Amino acid sequence: MLTASLETAGKVFTQTGVVLREDDEVQTLGIPSKVTIIRSEHADLGMGHSLAAGITAALNSSADAVAILLADMPWIQPQTLRDLARLADPQRIALPMHEGQRGHPVIIGRRFWRQLLALEGDQGAKALIMNNSALCDVMNCDDPGVLRDADTRSALAIACRQHLIAGRD
Repeated sequence: MLTASLETAGKVFTQTGVVLREDDEVQTLGIPSKVTIIRSEHADLGMGHSLAAGITAALNSSADAVAILLADMPWIQPQTLRDLARLADPQRIALPMHEGQRGHPVIIGRRFWRQLLALEGDQGAKALIMNNSALCDVMNCDDPGVLRDADTRSALAIACRQHLIAGRD
């Protein structure tokens, strides 16, 4: 599932990084070689720490915005990422909407990165988005993958099966 998510991101973005725990073994995770590995000492304490680690790694880059993708959402279509990437702006936040529901990934402009550095625990970027709704560009899309994640055993099994079938094509 992580591999599928990273492969999709790699088709769209010029640079792709993944935040891992200190003890995660890259070789067993099937991470493509062109993906930058970012280690988070406190990733086990929640998503906020992982986000902060990813942003820390991006601070010295020339990027105007970062796309925050979740590893358990392998169904997002590359075209959705391309369309969303066109909205990237250093002063704004871009996110997809499918059938009236906001989804993932979220593209966050550099203006907001310092706020993400303060995240910890299970805090994600939700509060940042809510507090800056006037600076959000919402893209309507026909991709249900922006809402669908694999948080249950059955969803994980479906994701793995679909990835194996797609790999045979």
